[in-house]
Amino acid sequence: DIDHLNLRVQKELVEWLNWLKADIGFDGWRFDFAKGYSADVAKIYIDRSEPSFAVAEIWTSLAYGGDGKPNLNQDQHRQELVNWVDKVGGKGPATTFDFTTKGILNVAVEGELWRLRGTDGKAPGMIGWWPAKAVTFVDNHDTGSTQHMWPFPSDRVMQGYAYILTHPGTPCTFYDHFFDWGLKEEIDRLVSVRTRHGIHSESKLQIIEADADLYLAEIDGKVIVKLGPRYDVGNLIPGGFKVAAHGNDYAVW
Repeated sequence: DIDHLNLRVQKELVEWLNWLKADIGFDGWRFDFAKGYSADVAKIYIDRSEPSFAVAEIWTSLAYGGDGKPNLNQDQHRQELVNWVDKVGGKGPATTFDFTTKGILNVAVEGELWRLRGTDGKAPGMIGWWPAKAVTFVDNHDTGSTQHMWPFPSDRVMQGYAYILTHPGTPCTFYDHFFDWGLKEEIDRLVSVRTRHGIHSESKLQIIEADADLYLAEIDGKVIVKLGPRYDVGNLIPGGFKVAAHGNDYAVW
């Protein structure tokens, strides 16, 4: 174990981080198991090394109901993520992985897409509260890959990417999906749509529809994304929009 309250430990870790920056060329940090030490300690490392980007892994359980599925209200879960960023410094480079969105999305794509509209009409994850500080993902080396803990439904992975790559927040792709699953072209297409239309972490999200078999949302008035098996949605798509990407139960205009 590392005693992060030990001043010598702090000093040597800060020196190491600055060496990684200056000599090796890293410009950002990922704080693994960030709930294992206080946000005050993380703030020391960030303030004294000044990375351009920092993201924390704060992985805690969602609130579940008697049916074994996540409750509709996950405010306590995303509040924990927001609190960490607040303590580290909301105006700095600190962000957190949006585990709230990950947990809800896991279940929503299994025929419960109504879950993607929170009780306040916004996105139900951290991106609904503080998207500029939320790093969205479908799976990572812990949840997917060989560890297979809390993996995304494997036959619906591209629905997950259609969601995070069109929505606010800072999305990241998983190495396995991109290189090993043969999804590179499909993911690239969605990345291109995001880049071409300037969708960013604080883009404006308008949820048009959120039913069991259909989720439809418009982002910045430029991009529309559809998840779910419902096919006939033409009456909900404004004129002038053309399909830019599509796949198994998703489409982007």
